[in-house]
Amino acid sequence: MKKIIFSLALILAGWACSRTIQSGKIRAGNQAQKMNVLFIAVDDLNHWVGYFGRNDQVKTPNLDRLSAMGMSFTNAYCAAPVCCPSRAGLMSGLRPSSSGVYDNGDDWRIGIPKELPLTTFFKDNGYTVLGGGKIYHGGFDRDEEFDFYFRGGKNNPNRKVVKKGQFGGIKWAQLDADDDVLDDYHVAQWAAAELLKKHDEPLFLAAGIFRPHMPWNVPKKYFDMYPLDKIILPPFNKDDLNDLPEEGLKMANPNQDHNRLESETQWKEAIQAYQACITYADAQIGRILDAYEKSPERENTMIVLWGDHGWHLGEKHHWRKFSLWEEATRSPLIWVVPNVTKPGSICQKTVDFMSIYPTLAAINGLQLPKHVEGENISKLLQNSESKWKIPALTTFGENNHSVRSDKWRYIRYAKGGEELYDEVNDPYEWNNLANDPKFKAVKADLAKWLPKTNKKALGNKGKPAGE
Repeated sequence: MKKIIFSLALILAGWACSRTIQSGKIRAGNQAQKMNVLFIAVDDLNHWVGYFGRNDQVKTPNLDRLSAMGMSFTNAYCAAPVCCPSRAGLMSGLRPSSSGVYDNGDDWRIGIPKELPLTTFFKDNGYTVLGGGKIYHGGFDRDEEFDFYFRGGKNNPNRKVVKKGQFGGIKWAQLDADDDVLDDYHVAQWAAAELLKKHDEPLFLAAGIFRPHMPWNVPKKYFDMYPLDKIILPPFNKDDLNDLPEEGLKMANPNQDHNRLESETQWKEAIQAYQACITYADAQIGRILDAYEKSPERENTMIVLWGDHGWHLGEKHHWRKFSLWEEATRSPLIWVVPNVTKPGSICQKTVDFMSIYPTLAAINGLQLPKHVEGENISKLLQNSESKWKIPALTTFGENNHSVRSDKWRYIRYAKGGEELYDEVNDPYEWNNLANDPKFKAVKADLAKWLPKTNKKALGNKGKPAGE
């Protein structure tokens, strides 16, 4: 009789465990429980996306749709405000200070063995790993991490420029063409086709959308969505650079682009172009989401969408990425995990993109490799109000770091220069408080999160750096 009761207890315990998994607890792994992963990267996409509320001019209906499906993070930050180190860090699990990958000219493959990246990790755990578009920075490819990499759909050489513009290195053009004139359309179509297939093994599908990366050349219809007379310039302080240390002034580098603006109209034209590219990228993401919603494996497919870093459009007299300030470091992070994330939920906790690797491992019950440095944010995906005190860390060049907490951003440069901003009361970072003795303890507390080691930069290995 005792054996029967014990057997029944085991059955009931197993049933209860199954119910716990389905009700939203993170999975504990075996082959049957692995989820498909739809992994979407968007290049140079800052926080001008609906759910942030940072710029309500921009039309992002499909990113808004994705946000409504799961959990969106309002304070998610890149590992580096540069394409190559940002992507190398996220994909490898090694921060720039540990790998030596700091800039676009650094060949990340030298500092990151092929056994370490997220793609290899999922292959080793029984996944079919497919990639297309921009996942790593161009020119440093290692396709053996993938079972297949899509490189079709080249840009149409017959596209027609209707109107173009430029100041400094900022360039844009309106095209007399349809969406399929650019690679992003074809990457989205390829990813959509893969989602509609039935796969024998769990699937890791990585799709990289290139826009809104420059050049801001997209079909004219996207420019038409943003009439110039309706464009609102971002908040701007003409004296913003007066309280910066020497390293901060060098980072702003206003003579590169901003001081070449000939008029406010030209500034608005550039913003129009960037917004047009965001909406073009959004349309391609929509093609992928349409297929996801029709996918035969939708109920067992999770989504993570991330931008590799942000982008300045004149804030702090700066354009492009390449800074440790808010505009260059904050970007979208959206998770949709069936039976885990709550539709339409928002998390305001501060995280960085190094969290993606360990969280994907945790959700799928996979043992995390020891080299991974990011933090698992699974508990935030289940409950956005969970306790969380770990700040985001961003690195730009050797031993230049930014620590971003819920309230503060602390920047320390290699030569000792400092910046401190109250992000609650000064969201555009106009007042550097680093030299105010009242905030000495704040700086000391944030400095505890700076990397203890800073590996020497790999340096340029003869490949073009690009942007």
